[in-house]
Amino acid sequence: MRMRYAYWSRIAALGSLSACAAQAQPASKGTADQNYPNKPIRIIVQFAPGGQGDVIARAVATKASETFRQTVVVDNRTGGGGTIAADALVKSNPDGYTFIVASSSYAANSALYKRSFDPVNDVTPVVLIGDSGLIVTVHPAQPVNSVNDLIAHAKSHPGKLNYGSSGVGGTPHLATELFNLMANTNMTHVPYKGNVLALNDLIGGQLQVLFGSVSNTLPQIRAGRLRGVAVTSAKRMGAAPEFPPVNETVPGYETVVWYGVAGPRGVPLAIITRWNNEVNRILQLQDVKERMAADGMDLAGGPPQRFREMLIADIARWQRVVKMANIKVSG
Repeated sequence: MRMRYAYWSRIAALGSLSACAAQAQPASKGTADQNYPNKPIRIIVQFAPGGQGDVIARAVATKASETFRQTVVVDNRTGGGGTIAADALVKSNPDGYTFIVASSSYAANSALYKRSFDPVNDVTPVVLIGDSGLIVTVHPAQPVNSVNDLIAHAKSHPGKLNYGSSGVGGTPHLATELFNLMANTNMTHVPYKGNVLALNDLIGGQLQVLFGSVSNTLPQIRAGRLRGVAVTSAKRMGAAPEFPPVNETVPGYETVVWYGVAGPRGVPLAIITRWNNEVNRILQLQDVKERMAADGMDLAGGPPQRFREMLIADIARWQRVVKMANIKVSG
């Protein structure tokens, strides 16, 4: 275990060095049209309608439409684990009329798939919206009430505890594999085509463990159908304060699902600044705060560099998890 903790310390150091290098890169060049915006703006979303990322994008689109006095449309481009949406973004005109609401899966996919573009330098970060931990959830029949219990139970039944995920390479999958690596457990992955299917099988007892989203798992925990054990964030979450973070038992462990706005490479700095200011304003609105808090999200905001640093560090981390856990995807 000591070797693993040292390894993750080196990863953190690498992320910090990468972020510092990113700060030295030149800012986007160009000037914005003084009449901007003078036509509808598109926000690409990696997710189907109704998901957390889609809800966030629509909240931003609605508020920004009022400010800019132009229609801001949400374009759902699902498939390929988010790669279809990312490809659409980087191939778009960098004129400030196409953006994306990306999630942490964007960073994970950069570790899993061969891409025709640079996942950091071919996009222009605008703002980090926020992040949310997952809830470590078990079926009530399992003799697990804490992270220590989960580790002990998994070690006494190697390979026999099945955990579900929304699919290979998704954040729940990688979060659990990171736990396996750092806790020296061997739980078996069962991928599904979506979170709801995995959740249903956990409730039915076909699965034993799920690292699930707050919005999906918390209602089931409150109803007594599932048992919450811990959260994957670095600290307790406002939406579920009764659950301690995993890192109280497994030092250094942390996984969050984050969301941020980005444009293609080369968007004029003046437009990036306007959008950064606008989204930061939106994040301070009371109705937006309440909606995000209900989904367990901690709002972030701040300058574009904050988002860039998160992206660089996450890509580096998941590259190492994918390699160490020998995770492979087709395509």
